[in-house]
Amino acid sequence: MRKNLLKSIYPITIHKPQSSSINLQYTIHHHNSKPDPNPPPFTTSRSISTTPPPPEWIQPFNDTSNLITPHPKPSPWLHQILNLLTQHDADDDNSSQLETKLDAFCHKWFIRLSPNFVSHVLNSDRVKTRPELAYRFFNWAGKQNGGGYKPYTYSHTLECFAFLIDALCASNDVDRVKCVFNEVKKRGFVMNIKSANLLIRSFGNVGMVEELLWVWKEMKGNGIEPSLFTFNFLINGLVNSMFMESAEQVLEVMEHGSVKPDVVTYNTMIKGYCKCGKTKNAFEKFKRMEEVNVEADKVSYMTLIQACYLDCDYDCCLKLYNEMVEKNVEIPPHAYSLVISGLCKDGKPMEGYTLFENMVQSGGKANVAMYTALMDAYAKTGHIDEVIRLFERLNNDGFKPDEVTYGVIVNVLCKTGRLEEALSYFELCKENKVAVNVMFYSSLIDGFGKAGRLNEAKNLFDEMIDDGCSRDSYCYNALMDALVKNNKIDEALTLFNRMEIDGCDPTVYTYTIIMNGLFNKHRNEEALEIWDMMIDKGVTPTPASFRVLSTGLCLSGKVSRACKILDELAPMGVVIDTACEDMINVLVKGGRVDQACKLADGIVERGREIPGRVRTIMINALRKSGNSEMALKLMHSKIGIGYDRKGSVKKRVKFRMLVDK
Repeated sequence: MRKNLLKSIYPITIHKPQSSSINLQYTIHHHNSKPDPNPPPFTTSRSISTTPPPPEWIQPFNDTSNLITPHPKPSPWLHQILNLLTQHDADDDNSSQLETKLDAFCHKWFIRLSPNFVSHVLNSDRVKTRPELAYRFFNWAGKQNGGGYKPYTYSHTLECFAFLIDALCASNDVDRVKCVFNEVKKRGFVMNIKSANLLIRSFGNVGMVEELLWVWKEMKGNGIEPSLFTFNFLINGLVNSMFMESAEQVLEVMEHGSVKPDVVTYNTMIKGYCKCGKTKNAFEKFKRMEEVNVEADKVSYMTLIQACYLDCDYDCCLKLYNEMVEKNVEIPPHAYSLVISGLCKDGKPMEGYTLFENMVQSGGKANVAMYTALMDAYAKTGHIDEVIRLFERLNNDGFKPDEVTYGVIVNVLCKTGRLEEALSYFELCKENKVAVNVMFYSSLIDGFGKAGRLNEAKNLFDEMIDDGCSRDSYCYNALMDALVKNNKIDEALTLFNRMEIDGCDPTVYTYTIIMNGLFNKHRNEEALEIWDMMIDKGVTPTPASFRVLSTGLCLSGKVSRACKILDELAPMGVVIDTACEDMINVLVKGGRVDQACKLADGIVERGREIPGRVRTIMINALRKSGNSEMALKLMHSKIGIGYDRKGSVKKRVKFRMLVDK
């Protein structure tokens, strides 16, 4: 006010400054006097320095100290810095000037980023999901200065380090995490509950137990009482690293302490035990929840259902599902998939389909995996019409079949001889760019081979390579089986030799197919060479493979050789319970009753089978072969189970008495 008053009364003369500072000289004259060449003694002089003030250290939120609000408004600077960071990919060459751009931006607006601001940026979704960007921003922020003003020098807080470690742990960058954490330990920060929870959670997720326990020790050393979240993060970290005994100890402390475990705590323990294959212990924790009045949720049930499914305990999966229904626990779609798939794998497609319908009626959504599991189960039980009906329903419901679904329908059609339909679906898959896998070709080759359409089967076999589909043992076996059944054993042998050259290992089924073809052509020695090759390569024989061998040898009169080979299998740990029964049936069916009786006597004498069972096998074999008279004779005699006494000598009545005149 005084300035305005003076200005209205006295004229003001402004002289241009002569130095770097601004000198404003106000010469004041009275209206009625002439300008005095000598300025009056009260002339004033004022200097203003051009040295800039220190840059402003900005905060992530506006100043709301005079407002009461749970959600303060973010500072406009936060949005601008995030845009500057995320408009460039830190992994890209174009971002090589990222630090320079940050410097330029802060210089232009005369700002510096405070530690609180830096921690908020590192914790933002736009940065913490990009660990390389977070790491570069963290390093840049640490090099800030206050424009030469020492009170304003920058230093990262513990929260900044904690948020960076969280971002690096999310990408499993363990080496950088260790480097950053070493810096934390060097600086000697005083631990706080927020940073402790974040660090324990981060270290636990990547299994860095040593670092996790260090933070826990620092908490206790600083007198920080762990919260429920802290305990849960600690248990999760121990469980992820499979330190189940240590996790049990922490759980015991919680159960007897002031901070009681909740459903998350028990779910973590259940997860850990299921992960290490201790399903029984997981169920003990599940039962413990009920004892301490902690209500199980969908995660509890889902974890156990998945573990039971992997253990092939499908009845338990169904039991858990029924319990969820009784307790009105929300049933996730994946739970339905597992239970339905389990019932299907257990050979119960009708029960699976009932559950499927219940799910749909209760508002649950079906998926392609459920349809496929049901179709496959119905196919394996021979309900072909149900498979076709489900496939049509799948399409009508708007689902797109995947390669597994198409594989099931093609396999079913091939097995029922509907080859043209199977081929049309196969072509449809190729047109719609559905991945055509090896199972498609195996099913088609097998179907055409069994139908005697060898040329088409061969063409499909050759076509596989053109379609970029590698041949496996299933494809080779399907074509070899077709060749053998069409009396082309030499072509099958050529394919067998080619199989190993192509880098595909023969399976026990491969050897069985070739042996069967050779025995059918009475090339017994070659078949035995194939058997020896299989044993030398460490391929374990199956009852089917020995049945082919024993049948071929028995029909060629080499029963003793078949028995010798059977004896050689025992030291290898291969015990074929039905071997003797199979050989007796083959001999009787082939009209070699005398050899069958000799074999039966040998079985009894060596103690391989109890006499009563051998006798029953012989009776059934004779009856099935149409030799009813001999079967009745054996039934009403003491052969095999009775004894003849000659003086003081007691001898068993042998089976050969059946054919002796």
